[in-house]
Amino acid sequence: MTGERRDGDADEEFLHSPFIRKQGNIYKPNNKDMDNDSVNEKTMDDVHTKEIDLVNRDPKQINDDVVKVDFEDIIAEPSGTYSFDGVWKASFTTFTVTKYWCYRLLTAVVGIPLALIWGIFFAILSFLHIWAVVPCVKSYLIEIHCISRVYSICVHTFCDPLFEAMGRCLSSIRIRTTKEV
Repeated sequence: MTGERRDGDADEEFLHSPFIRKQGNIYKPNNKDMDNDSVNEKTMDDVHTKEIDLVNRDPKQINDDVVKVDFEDIIAEPSGTYSFDGVWKASFTTFTVTKYWCYRLLTAVVGIPLALIWGIFFAILSFLHIWAVVPCVKSYLIEIHCISRVYSICVHTFCDPLFEAMGRCLSSIRIRTTKEV
């Protein structure tokens, strides 16, 4: 064919040539163009070996309002009742260093076992959510949809005429209150 198409040729061209999308390929993320060189590239990243930020260890600020406890938040001397400056400095240093090293020691001893326990807990929670909760909720929604249709039909069939008739009967009632002195 030299650029001219007949109606019959267009149908045959689609019957014999596979349809390949240039963008939005479901096998390649980020809608990358599909060509021969990029088909063989590795597109999956291992989420277990991603780098962690050792400077900002709370990037989502989930503990901002809970555990930010400094010396000034716990111990404060009102004006007029000051201790010796050396005692105040020593108290500050003792509090800060003790809090720092106790936290480090506790995380070293208890942090890894707790990380293991929390990892198992959230794995079980994810498993239950994916394989039990969501299918049960979807099943319930499908079943309740059928029940809601039957219920709606029953209400429209039996209750609507009854309440409409009661409304017409009681609509002519007028209540007048008079105050006698």
